Amino acid sequence: MPNRLTTALARSISDAIGKDFAVQSLSPCGGGCINETYLARGTTETYFVKLNTLERIDMFQAEAAGLECLRGSNAMAAPRPLAIGTADNQAFLVLEAIDFGRPPGDWTSMGKQLATLHRTTHSTFGWHRDNYIGSTPQSNRANIEWSTFFREERMSPQFELAIEQGIAIAGANELLDSIEALLAGHSPQPSLLHGDLWSGNAGWNDSGEPVIFDPACYFGDRETDLAFTEMFGGFPRSFYQSYQDTWPLAAGYERRKSLYNLYHIVNHANLFGGGYRSQAEQVIRSLLNQSG
Repeated sequence: MPNRLTTALARSISDAIGKDFAVQSLSPCGGGCINETYLARGTTETYFVKLNTLERIDMFQAEAAGLECLRGSNAMAAPRPLAIGTADNQAFLVLEAIDFGRPPGDWTSMGKQLATLHRTTHSTFGWHRDNYIGSTPQSNRANIEWSTFFREERMSPQFELAIEQGIAIAGANELLDSIEALLAGHSPQPSLLHGDLWSGNAGWNDSGEPVIFDPACYFGDRETDLAFTEMFGGFPRSFYQSYQDTWPLAAGYERRKSLYNLYHIVNHANLFGGGYRSQAEQVIRSLLNQSG
């Protein structure tokens, strides 16, 4: 690892914690497909470091803002962001290192805490800044109407990106025209969302406390967080039961979750291609049959 990078990391961490920190080692570790990840070890302390190109520094700034927002809710634990910087043509984000315990964790607590997080509300849908869903830019322009926000700031940009990349998704325009009908009669509060909540972005610390990370925060329909937890096999039943016991979902969630997960399916088509386009088209056909 370049000395200039370790020097910059040491300086940034020292400034953040208010005392001298020297990087004794940088050890690669798992952490997703977007960034390089390392543990920066000092004499007595360890920090989690993400590295990417200079162009990705805004992504790190958005992630840090999201983590601060989650932590500020006092509802769920999330890693504390310490520093953002650049060195050797790379951008870095330094986070508190979490010692994760082994699963299975306390899913009942996670469901209850997520419902409590969603009790943090706002006057409008959106957020104070744009951010990213994975590596895809995500617009958070404010709107007082949920159906309009979901159409204009979620689905429409994904379909436009698909066109730019030469991915023709049949039924996209018809789906956009049907969103208001599909969400008719549904008036959610703008809840603080994790925004990218699946099993890879949730866990437990070594004390058994639920921890969430890698957020794509905004204020939206809380059902979108629940819907995405179901997309890759789902969380255990105790999680959903605990959530419902804490704050029951409105009637019609089972219908709406397909629409909400379509956002992630189209994003996966834009990021990874493969069979996600045909999956998106299948969901669109089903939704259009509902709206018709």
